Amino acid sequence: MKLTLESMRSSLAQELKPAYLISGDEPLLVAEAADAVRERARAAGFLEREVYFIERVSDWPDVLAGANNLSLFGSRKLLELRLPAAKPGVAGAKAIAQLLEQSDPDTVILMLTGRLDRDAQNAAWVRAFTSRGAWLPVWPIDAARLPAWLGARARFLKLELAADALEFVAERCEGNLLAAQQELEKLQLLAPTGRVSLATVRAAVADSARYDVYQLGEAALAGDVTRALRILAGLRGEGVEPTLALWSLAREIKSLWQAVQPQAPAQRNWQRSSAALEQGKRRAHKLPYALLAERAARADRMIKGLMPGNAWDEMALLVSELAGIHTLPLIAAWR
Repeated sequence: MKLTLESMRSSLAQELKPAYLISGDEPLLVAEAADAVRERARAAGFLEREVYFIERVSDWPDVLAGANNLSLFGSRKLLELRLPAAKPGVAGAKAIAQLLEQSDPDTVILMLTGRLDRDAQNAAWVRAFTSRGAWLPVWPIDAARLPAWLGARARFLKLELAADALEFVAERCEGNLLAAQQELEKLQLLAPTGRVSLATVRAAVADSARYDVYQLGEAALAGDVTRALRILAGLRGEGVEPTLALWSLAREIKSLWQAVQPQAPAQRNWQRSSAALEQGKRRAHKLPYALLAERAARADRMIKGLMPGNAWDEMALLVSELAGIHTLPLIAAWR
C-alpha cells in the first residue's frame, strides 16, 4: 500500500501493518509520520523498540540478528531502521527482503530514509514494502500550498492568523517547515487570546527560509519577480556558489528557447510538470533571448574574474528579465 500524509492517520486507525517505509527530506513531516506509527505500535502492545542506524554494509547482519532475537521481557517490539543514504545496496536489499518475508507477528518494522529517486522508487525492496506493508513518500510543501498548511497548523494550535500574517510567515519560513512550526508555537505563547496581528508576526517571526537553485528558476519562469529575487538573495546569504545559481537560470532559459523553436519535438523539454513551467511556456515567445543570453554571459565572466562587476547583481537583472520585468538595455561598452 502506498500512503499519503492525509491517508496515513485513517490507515493506522484501521490497522497496524507489519512494515512501514517512510521516505523524504522534510524532517518535521517525516518525524511526525514516524511518531504516529510508534504511537499506534505502542497502543497495540509493541512496547519494546530497537533502533539501528545503517551506514555500512556490515550493519545489516546486526539488523537481521536483532530481528531474530527474542525479547527479554516477552513483549512485542518495533524494529526501527534508519537509512540516511536511501540506498541499501545489494546486501541491504536482500536483508530487507528477508526481514519482510519472515512476517513475524511480534515485530513491526519501521524504516526511515531520505528522499527516494525514481530508480529507488521502482526498486524491489520498495515494492516489497508496498506489498507487505505500506510506503509513505513525504514530499515538501511548496510555496503555493504553504499558507494553507500554516493555516491548518495555526487552527490546531487555536491561533487565528489573518491571510497577510500567514503569507508573511510563509515567506519567512519557506522550505523550512520545522522553523515554521516553531514560529507558530512561539506565536501561541505571545498571543494567549489566539488572535495574532500582522504587526505581532512581523516582530516575532525570524527569517528561516531555505531555498534551492531549482526554486530560483521556477519562480522566475512563473513571473513572480518578488519571490525570485528573494530566493536569489537567500541563496546568496546561504553561501551558495554563484555558478550554481547561474546554472539554474541558464537551464530554464535554454528550455524556454528550445520550446519556441519550430523544429522542436512535441515533447520538447517539459518533462517536469509544474504551474511555473506552464506559465513560462505561455510567455516563451515574448522573452528577449538575446538579452538574456548576454546577461548570463556577463554574469559568467564576472564569476570567473574576466569582467568587473558583481555576478549576483547581474543575476538579479537576469532574474527580472526572465520574470518579465524589463531592465535597462545593455550599452555596447559594458558588454
